Parts: sequence; C-alpha cells; structure tokens
Amino acid sequence: MRITPLDIQQKHFPIRFRGFHTEEVSAFLELIREEIEDLLRENAALKERLQQTDDEIRRFWDMENLLGRTLQEAQHMSDEYKVMARKEADRLLEKAMQQAEELVGSSHEKVLDINEEIVDLRMMRRRLHAELRDVLERFGRILAGDSEQRKESFSLHALQEMTDTRDNEGSWIRAEIPDDTLLAEE
Repeated sequence: MRITPLDIQQKHFPIRFRGFHTEEVSAFLELIREEIEDLLRENAALKERLQQTDDEIRRFWDMENLLGRTLQEAQHMSDEYKVMARKEADRLLEKAMQQAEELVGSSHEKVLDINEEIVDLRMMRRRLHAELRDVLERFGRILAGDSEQRKESFSLHALQEMTDTRDNEGSWIRAEIPDDTLLAEE
C-alpha cells in the first residue's frame, strides 16, 4: 500500500499518557507530507521526462530504421541504374558496331562496284583503241589505194560514228577523239 501526503495529513494517533508531544508530531508529519509531496511531484516529472525521452529515442530509432531502409533502397536503385546503364551502353555499342559493319559492308560493295566500272571502262577503252587502230589501218589503206574520191567520202564524221558508245543508262555518248590520240598507242 502506497502512502500519499493526504494519508499522512489525515493520520491521527491516539493520545496516551506520557505520549509524544502532539504539536511536534503534527509538525513532523506535516514536514514529511510536504517532502513526500515534493518527491511525488519530482517523480511524476521524472517519469514524464523519461516517457518523453523514450518517445524521442523511439522516434530516433524509427528515423534510423527509415534512413537505413532508405539507404538500402537508394543503394539498390543505384545498382539497378548501373545495370540498366551498362545494358543501355552495351546495346548502343552493339548498335553502333552493327551500323559500322553495315557501313563497311556497303563501302566494300561500292568499292567492288567502282572496281567493276573501272574494269569495264578499261575494256571499253581497249576496244575503242582497237577499233581506232582498225579504222586508222583502213584509212591508211584507203589513202594508199590512190582513190581520192574515197578519201573525201571517208571523213572524220564517219570516224566519229564508229566511236559512238552507250553509257550505263543506255544513252549514246559521242567520244571526242583528239588527232594526236589517234596515233598514240597504249
């Protein structure tokens, strides 16, 4: 059973012969009551402060747990972003490599096409030179054959008609042949 200051204040002792001095006992009991009342108030204040401190500590623990979880989530997200960034970088690198391979492939194809065109042009030039030699030989024979009439009918216009060729699209191209080229050999 807890004794309260009110219990002390209301407590009365029976008076006996040769007992304690009543005023002194009452004064002492009043002093004890006040002291216990102060102690109870201080105890209540300390309990309240303890409760506040416990609440604050609990709040700090909750904040620490929250911060820990937040840090873990941030680390997890950071790891995920790193993985996603690595995948994206790998994808972009692979795409760039594919594009580079395609460009190299198309460049090789263009080089092959150009080489084929060069070969075709060289063959055309050789054919042209052979035809020109043939024409020149015939022209020389005509000149040597002493036929002046044939010389006039066989003109540079006829020579130009012999050298007409078609380009890749099928259009006629007239080759311009300088006089000094007719005599040169390759």
